[in-house]
Amino acid sequence: MKLENKVVIVTGASRGIGQEIAFLLAENGAKIVVNHSNSIKDADATVAKIKSNGGNAIAIKADVSDRIQVTQLFDQTIEVFGKVDVLVNNAGVMINKKLKDATEEDFNKQFDVNVKGVFNMLQGADSKLSDNGNIINISSTTVKLMFPTYALYSASKAAVEQMTRVFSKEIGRGISVNALAPGPTETELFLNGKSEEFIDKLKSMNAFDRLAQPIDIARVALFLASDESKWISGQVIAANGALI
Repeated sequence: MKLENKVVIVTGASRGIGQEIAFLLAENGAKIVVNHSNSIKDADATVAKIKSNGGNAIAIKADVSDRIQVTQLFDQTIEVFGKVDVLVNNAGVMINKKLKDATEEDFNKQFDVNVKGVFNMLQGADSKLSDNGNIINISSTTVKLMFPTYALYSASKAAVEQMTRVFSKEIGRGISVNALAPGPTETELFLNGKSEEFIDKLKSMNAFDRLAQPIDIARVALFLASDESKWISGQVIAANGALI
């Protein structure tokens, strides 16, 4: 039970990688806050599954791009569980278009959630995360791949990585801050709109000839959330099967 008695907020935890991280951290003793912005049914189902396996979890609705809601997310967590030990900034939006076709709305939506959302959560954590805590910001291997149609998404995740590096030197109090950069992972968010030909190409680009499963990413998150990883801070940890 690597995370016994730890309280963990996982943003965007109602599905995909965030949900799998919530499940695995709960299995390892953590009390989980399943954050969502507009997925009440999925969030409640995630909480129910954690509880059915003997874990402890609650769902809290909050849009991470809204500073007031982020403050409420931290305050409600502390009201219920008394503290916050680990923060997993997983909430994200992906819109794939060539740069010339992207709209201002596409830009704003991705940067509001992917960048401003992490910014808001880090500012909240600066005063409300417990001493010796852990912060994990979810980035993406696309930052280094330079795939067509990923300009805005990759740019938003590059911003997350740079905030990670700088904030790790600012926050102090024994808190580690790292980014976790998954490669192509078999989630609804990632698969949406992609052809079988493109998926097969991605599979062939790594050393295992497959897409990652969410559990592959969750296992790395578990390590980064635990005290065993404490001497690692300010780093971007790639989990992509030797893709790059």
